Amino acid sequence: MPDAPEIEIPLPHDVVLRSLRRDDGPELAAAYDRNRDHLEQWEPARPLAFYTAEYHSRQVPVQLLERGSGRGVPLVLERDGELVGRVNLSDIVLGSFRNAHLGYWVDVRLTGRGVMTAAAGAACDLARDQLGLHRVQAATLLHNGASQQVLTRTGFERIGTAPRYLQIAGRWQDHALYQRILHD
Repeated sequence: MPDAPEIEIPLPHDVVLRSLRRDDGPELAAAYDRNRDHLEQWEPARPLAFYTAEYHSRQVPVQLLERGSGRGVPLVLERDGELVGRVNLSDIVLGSFRNAHLGYWVDVRLTGRGVMTAAAGAACDLARDQLGLHRVQAATLLHNGASQQVLTRTGFERIGTAPRYLQIAGRWQDHALYQRILHD
């Protein structure tokens, strides 16, 4: 897989999808803290330390190592110097699979405005055009209609249901599984 290029893609509402940077830890902490109530129903239970600059400042280098090793592409959404979301291509596998997982969230102030649809589409274009992947998969909670709309609008198809797939909000929950084939 070729090295993931530095990314900077303009999106609607003056948002930019860009590569995670080494100094993004404090802004990531602020974004997660600002969106804590919005995200807690969709994400794993987080310890209080998760919402600190120190925590994210330690995690960013780990994510950049994943990028350097070809196992992940960590991205952020930025607007006017403020981080307003995340997009990640993770668990990248090459060989005959050429697959990645897509994960994402957007600031509560920007939901329902097409930002995440544009960002997810851009991430899939990156996966196909820059990383040479064949397939991207994603999973959503069964009751997360907004996330399912993002996926269907960007060409994903639902391929099944995974019982007790991830521990979200403190309990194992069923997820709808989606895939997007990037090459015919």
